[in-house]
Amino acid sequence: MRDHPHEGAAAPGADGSTDGGTDGGTDGGTDGTGRPAGPGRVPRGAYAEIPEVWHGSATNRIQWLLAAIGAACLALGIELAVDSSWTSGLAPLVMAVVGCVAAGLLVLFGTLAFVHVAVRVDKECLEVRCGHIGVPRRRIPLDTVVGAEFAPRVTPRHWGGWGYRWRPDQGMAVVVRRGEAVVLRLGDGRTFTITVDDAEGAVRAVRGRLRPRKGSPAGA
Repeated sequence: MRDHPHEGAAAPGADGSTDGGTDGGTDGGTDGTGRPAGPGRVPRGAYAEIPEVWHGSATNRIQWLLAAIGAACLALGIELAVDSSWTSGLAPLVMAVVGCVAAGLLVLFGTLAFVHVAVRVDKECLEVRCGHIGVPRRRIPLDTVVGAEFAPRVTPRHWGGWGYRWRPDQGMAVVVRRGEAVVLRLGDGRTFTITVDDAEGAVRAVRGRLRPRKGSPAGA
């Protein structure tokens, strides 16, 4: 699991962009690592080829522990239903069985759905698939995106936990682990954040496909 990629490192460029920011000349710019670009130095990613379809993912293996706890709750509920003596009181036993099963299923879904995220960017949209079965899924048409930014460090604490999150002051996010993320700025003023490995590559892939808007360059 890439839990702390780029920890402690600032995003390339003053505004958090990842498109290089300089042309590799001698004007005192940087090469994407904070060092002066210098003569002949090409900023990281400045001339990186954008693939026809970009794929990225992120995994949090720590959540498998939570999945095991959920499975244990589910197994306990089944055990109570099968082997317990129902003569000791029907209502309390039913409540215990239902509670264990419900808690187990909730924890299992909440963890297995968010131990993994897969991101796909093509010329039409950015698609996010959560979990190993791809549910929940979010498809964001690129014509609704006005910009993309690289976030060097996003943590579950910023969003109140793992999973599919929403905060009125921050927008929506899919958070499966701590570390780098891509932040999409949507045309309705909201943002959508996804923790994914090689988030800089995702930003380049999105920016390279945005159509120029009046008064500003694509991806600005």
